[in-house]
Amino acid sequence: MSVTTRAASPVERATAPPRRTAGQRWRYAGTVAIFLLPSLVPLTLFTLVPMAGSLWVSLHEWDLLQPMRWVGLANYADLLGEEETRAAFGHTLYFIAGYLPLVYAGGLGLAMLLNRAMKGRNLFRAVYFLPVITSWVVVALMWKWLLNPASGIVNWALGLLGVEGPGWWTDPDWAMPSIILASAWKDLGFVMIILLAGLQAIPGEYHEAARVDGASPWQRFRSITLPLLSPSTFFVVVISLINGFQVFDQVHVMTGGGPGGATQVAVEQVYKLTFEYGRAGAASALSWLLFAVVLVVTLVQVRGQRRWVTYG
Repeated sequence: MSVTTRAASPVERATAPPRRTAGQRWRYAGTVAIFLLPSLVPLTLFTLVPMAGSLWVSLHEWDLLQPMRWVGLANYADLLGEEETRAAFGHTLYFIAGYLPLVYAGGLGLAMLLNRAMKGRNLFRAVYFLPVITSWVVVALMWKWLLNPASGIVNWALGLLGVEGPGWWTDPDWAMPSIILASAWKDLGFVMIILLAGLQAIPGEYHEAARVDGASPWQRFRSITLPLLSPSTFFVVVISLINGFQVFDQVHVMTGGGPGGATQVAVEQVYKLTFEYGRAGAASALSWLLFAVVLVVTLVQVRGQRRWVTYG
C-alpha cells in the first residue's frame, strides 16, 4: 500500500511562513527575552527566588537570630498536629463562607443598578469603586471606629431603632462578622466593575426577544443574564477565593486575631509564628500549606468551570 503526499499549491507556498535557520531562531528567542526582561527580572527576584527561599526555610528550625537547623518535614508534621493550625484554617473558611456570597450579591446588585440609564451614573460608579483603591489600614480603622460597641455610629443608629447593638469586634461571636462586613464593603466596587463589564457584553437583542415572548424580569435574569454572566462570575469567584484565603490586613488591624483567637486566620498565624513566637521555619511551612490549599481549590474551580461557565 503506497502513501501519496499532496504537493503544496502555489498559494500555500506563497502564504507559508519561511523556515528559520538555527541562528535565526536563536536571534528570535533573544529578541523575545529582551522584551520579557522588564517583567521577568522582577518576577524572578521578588517572587520566584523568595518562594524558593521560603521552601528551604520551611525545612529548618529558625528563630531569625540563631543559625538554621535542618529538621526536614518536621515543621509540616507539627503544624498538621496542632489545634491552632486547624482553628486558623477553620476561621479562614468561616471568613470565606460569609464574605464570598455577600460581596458577590452586593456587587451584582450594584452592577445591575448602574447598568441602567440614570443621571450621575459615572459618578456613582466612581464613588463605589473608591474604597477599592483605599488603603486597607484606613478602611479597617474606619470600620473599627464605626463598629465600636461604646461609641460607634452603627450601635448608635441601632439604639435609635430600639435595638441593642452587639459587641462587634470585641465579642468572639461577632468579631468575624465585623471583619466580613468591612471586607465586603471594601471589595464591592471591584466585583461591581467586573460584573458590570460582563453585563454590558450581553447583547440587548436577547432580552428584547425574551420580553417579546412574554418572559418576566426574573425569567430573563435566570435564563439570560446569569448564564451569559458566568465567565465574569467565574473570574470573580476565583479571585475572591484566593483573596479570602490570604485575608490578613483587616484582621491584623481590627482584632489582631482576637478576641480569644476567634479571628486567628492562616496568614495572621504565619505573622505571629514569625515575629512573636520566633518560629520562622514553621511559618514558612504554614505558608506552603496555605499555598497548596489555594492551588487545589483553584484547580478544582478551573476543572469545574466546564459544567457551568457559558462562553457565547
